[in-house]
Amino acid sequence: MTTPDSPARITGAHILRTALRRNARAMAAGTVLMGLYQAAETAFPIALGLIVEHALGDRSLGALALSFAALAAIITTVSFSWRFGMRILQRANTTEAHRRRVSVAACGLQPVARDVDLKSGEVLTIATEDADQTADIIEVVPLLVSSLVAVLITAVALGTADLGLGLLVIAGTVAILSVLSVMSRRIGSRTGEQQARVARAGAKVADLIAGLRPLHGFGGNHAALRSYRGASGEARDQAIAVARANGAYMGTAVALNMALATAVTLVAGRLAFRDQITTGELVMAVGLAQFIMEPLKLFSEMPKYIMVARASAERMALVLAAPPVATPGTDRPAADAGLEVDCVQYGSLRKLGFDVPAGRFVAIAAYGQRSAADLVAVLSGEVPPAAVEGAVRVGGRETAHLEVGALREHLLVNPSHAEIFAGTLRTNIDPSGTARKVSEAVEASMLTDVVALHRAGLDHPVRDRGANLSGGQRQRLSLGRALAADAPVLVLHDPTTAVDAVTEQLIARNIAVLRRGRTTLVVTTSPALLDVADRVLVLDDGVIAKEGTHRDLLATDDTYRQAVAR
Repeated sequence: MTTPDSPARITGAHILRTALRRNARAMAAGTVLMGLYQAAETAFPIALGLIVEHALGDRSLGALALSFAALAAIITTVSFSWRFGMRILQRANTTEAHRRRVSVAACGLQPVARDVDLKSGEVLTIATEDADQTADIIEVVPLLVSSLVAVLITAVALGTADLGLGLLVIAGTVAILSVLSVMSRRIGSRTGEQQARVARAGAKVADLIAGLRPLHGFGGNHAALRSYRGASGEARDQAIAVARANGAYMGTAVALNMALATAVTLVAGRLAFRDQITTGELVMAVGLAQFIMEPLKLFSEMPKYIMVARASAERMALVLAAPPVATPGTDRPAADAGLEVDCVQYGSLRKLGFDVPAGRFVAIAAYGQRSAADLVAVLSGEVPPAAVEGAVRVGGRETAHLEVGALREHLLVNPSHAEIFAGTLRTNIDPSGTARKVSEAVEASMLTDVVALHRAGLDHPVRDRGANLSGGQRQRLSLGRALAADAPVLVLHDPTTAVDAVTEQLIARNIAVLRRGRTTLVVTTSPALLDVADRVLVLDDGVIAKEGTHRDLLATDDTYRQAVAR
């Protein structure tokens, strides 16, 4: 059975209802103030009609002064009610958008990944544009209600002068909304498609930026640009279609609103010509016919905004309602955490089995890059459990049965493609600010020269993706982050491929010293790292083919020597 906030219950409608319920108090206050604003604006032409009817007719200075005072009070009410009403609503709007951005980000940052068929660029668009458009519902509803107040007051005021005028306003408003509600559905569906295409274009450019160096390396940048141009062109064409639909919608709304205002003015003039209404009532009717254009325009735009908010909420639900890739357990690994791989079959791995005893340094020399990548993917949890046969155990407990937080505390897998984030050297090494071995990790990963190069030291700024660092510096920074975490079980995948041979020798020795007494597995063909390992396992054709020390294998196995010798 699911709870009201469980992913299985999250839909676009649920997201909108939650936003309305969570901001009910602010929306109520905003609705009252915006309703007061519309009522005061409506009162202005009514007051003018009464002034013409009575104050000017009586030719009394006292009545005229009182009329001016009433108009000043109306203007003051209009000003302050709009000011404070919009302040309340926009604050609630921006706060709700912030909450939605955080909720989407939280889904992406959960320890257990969500089963979302979206790329990172698409999720980014949902967390920004769609979050903002969904939160707009908080302003839309109060403005809709306040516009309705203005229309009703106008209809009642005109109805007191002539019942036909009041009925004309009500009937015209209903007809306008009926026509526009049909058109707004079309805009909503097209807007949803436009948002999806913009998100796909964003995902495409994010992928291209991430692979910019390799693209330049093999001359694929022009083909990549053509691919992005195509995706962006699709988004442009859909945006033009949406703009065309919006233009038709707004043009129709303005034409219908003007038609209603013109009809009210003509009918009022006809009634005044026949002496069925007074001159003051005619002034009031003409003034209201002009005034009603604004609330009618606002009122007629609301269906479009509601459909856009609904389309954005449905896209947001794609992320928030996505189920987790795996259901974590509740066990905790034993304190003396060793690592065991038992009959694992995935991708190129064929019933792979080996163990790394607690406190030992073991290296795996994989003859095939795919086998190495598949093994690291399984150990890091990137592969859904249903796609893997066999078991991985940490501290004697299967990882599938472990509580996620406990597993992350005990097992850290540092892939060869580890990301570098915008910030500083320090925040990249110790993102949480709780690591106890930052200085030791800096020395072990040979980052000391990078730190010494800059006056700010560890506080030297790092650009997005480490753009101001060399390939070797980025790799050493990633290794420093892994070592600073001081996890009981550490898995490293090719941590020294971008550094020179001398630095690699030093790093290998430093890792062996720093990780002494801690369980360490390195997947690599680096002779320096293989030489400092307690034991080397040879991964060939998806299974462990041989094992021994690096030097014994060099002396007895020609294939091994050819694979790892540089």
